[in-house]
Amino acid sequence: MAAADRNERHDDYTTGLRAERLSYQERAHLDGHGCMQQQLTVELVLSPERSLPVPALLAYCPEDPYAVHVTFHVGQDSPVTWVFARELLVEGVFRACGTGDVRIWPTRADGRSRICLALSSPAGEALLEASAAPVATWLEQTLRVVPTGTESSVMDLDAELTALLDGE
Repeated sequence: MAAADRNERHDDYTTGLRAERLSYQERAHLDGHGCMQQQLTVELVLSPERSLPVPALLAYCPEDPYAVHVTFHVGQDSPVTWVFARELLVEGVFRACGTGDVRIWPTRADGRSRICLALSSPAGEALLEASAAPVATWLEQTLRVVPTGTESSVMDLDAELTALLDGE
């Protein structure tokens, strides 16, 4: 694909995402520990014709500034939580990224911007799809709290090192 075509497709995608984000009314909220959380429903893709809704919770805590936590409530006794780099999710809103256990890419379905999240573990694999608007809005809010490149300034490296050496 030519660079001009890629740029045009990226512009179309970001314009649609911006419009959806403006119409998105819910906002992320802070929990009692200063973590930003966003509840949403993702679709567990079972086949091209079939998917199941799965309640999910996005969480970002400034104490762990490089990571995002995504908890899926899949109907079991305990929810399933995945932790991966916030930067991976930020990049995945705009272009395919990730290798191995977590891969993220943007797409459009039925005229709406979506984000695909492919997760792989020894227990199995899952393909999940979410509306891009709430994810992008939530990410923007996390970036206002801890901008990219300032993560190390909010970490207490001495405390982290002590906890690591003490085996906590």
